Amino acid sequence: MASCDCCGTRILFGGVKLDDLRFCNAKCAEQGYWIQRGDAIPEGEVQERLRSLHQGQCPRCAGPGPVDVHTSHRVYSALAFTAWSSHPEICCRSCGRWKQLKHGAFSLALGWWGFPFGFLLTPVQLTRNFTGLVGLSGPKDDAPSPTFRRAVQVAMAKQRAGG
Repeated sequence: MASCDCCGTRILFGGVKLDDLRFCNAKCAEQGYWIQRGDAIPEGEVQERLRSLHQGQCPRCAGPGPVDVHTSHRVYSALAFTAWSSHPEICCRSCGRWKQLKHGAFSLALGWWGFPFGFLLTPVQLTRNFTGLVGLSGPKDDAPSPTFRRAVQVAMAKQRAGG
């Protein structure tokens, strides 16, 4: 199964292609140019920056690292309408867990009320948040994730271009 070259989301159907890159949606595809520019940055520079950010302070709470991309998931429903989303954020594990708890509670309260998808997607999103909370999924503390690496490369490319 393919995954998005920007955010890492699994792509079940379709997606957007740009050269040899594949994206889950148009918003991620907009980052394609910067991803290609980031890939051209020398490996040593990327590793140095990645290491300093991963072991640095959390940009959200200024607490100790490690910092990585933590994703929370939510769903809400009303009768025949159901919407679900994933929210990646660069932060420490503590901030990531807090967001997973918050979105889990939101989904638990508001996810069930749509038929038929509310009943189907609420357990999925709750499970995804729970596995992230207990450390069964998501980034590990000992090394930066590929998603975090990609985010750092894109930020470095934008910084070099003055954007």
